[in-house]
Amino acid sequence: MDGPTGCTVVLAPEGTVAAGEVRGGGPGTRESELMSPAANAPGVQAVCFAGRSAFGLAAADGVVQWLEERGVGYPTPAGLVPLVAGAIVYDLSLGDPKVRPGPDAGRAACEAATTDPERGTVGAGTGASVGKLLGPAGWTKGGVGLASDRAGGALVSALAVVNPVGEVVAEDGSVLAGVWRDGGYVRITDLIKEGIEPPPSAREATTLVCVMTDARLSKREAWLVARAATSGVARAVQPTATAWDGDLVYALATGEVDAEPFAISTLAADVTAAAIRDGVRSATGVAGCPAASER
Repeated sequence: MDGPTGCTVVLAPEGTVAAGEVRGGGPGTRESELMSPAANAPGVQAVCFAGRSAFGLAAADGVVQWLEERGVGYPTPAGLVPLVAGAIVYDLSLGDPKVRPGPDAGRAACEAATTDPERGTVGAGTGASVGKLLGPAGWTKGGVGLASDRAGGALVSALAVVNPVGEVVAEDGSVLAGVWRDGGYVRITDLIKEGIEPPPSAREATTLVCVMTDARLSKREAWLVARAATSGVARAVQPTATAWDGDLVYALATGEVDAEPFAISTLAADVTAAAIRDGVRSATGVAGCPAASER
C-alpha cells in the first residue's frame, strides 16, 4: 500500500501452540497476554505485524474477519473466536502518516499468504528504518527478513520486521545498516559518547520477530524458545530492548515433529539474528530513506 507502510500476517495451522516475550520498553500489541505461558488458550490462529504504530493494530481486525469466514478460531460455548496476536512498528515519520494499514490490509495479507513470501521493503517492513539517532537524514532502510535452519528433523524459521533505533550488525560485528554520517556508518555508542541529543523521531522504534517451528512444544516450552530467541535480537541489533524499542518475539510451534526443546531454543536465537540481518540486506530504498545496498 502507499505510505509507505503495510502489514505482514502469519497464518498458524490448526493446533499451533503460541507464546511470546516482550523485552522492549515501548511495545504496541494486541492479545499479547494470550502469549503468556499462564494463558488459558494454547495458541493463536494468526500473528499480524503492521506499521503505523497503534493505528496499525486495526489490520488484525481484517485477519479476524478472514479467519471467521473460514470457520477458524478458538472454540467457545457461543462459537469459534479467531485469536490474532498483533504487534506494530512505528513508521509514522516516513511518508504520509495518514496512510495506515487497516482491516482491508489485514485481509489482503491473508489472501496473499504463501510458503515463499517476499522479503525486504514489503508488508510491515515497508516503512521500517534503522539508525535513528541523528534523525531522518541519517536513516537507513529496514525491512522484513527471513531465515531457517534445522535441528535434527525439526525446522526452525524466523520472520523479522527490522525497525530499531540502533544499528544492525553483521556476523563479524561490522555495521550492516545504521546511522549514516559523512559518508559512513557511525555507531550509536560513539554518538552517545559525543553527547548527541536524539530528536523526537528517534524515540519510537521496534524489532518484531516471529519464530516458527514444526517441533512439538508445550506452551511453556514455546515461551522459553521465545525468550531464548531474544538473544538473537541482541546479537544483530545494538542496542536492543531499550526504553525506545518495543522489541518482542512470538514463537509458534505446530507440533508435527518430536524435538529437544533446548535444540529449538538454540536455533531460534541463530535464525532470529539471521532474519534481522536479512531484513536490511534485502531492503530497497524509498524516498527519503536509502537502503544499505545503496549507500
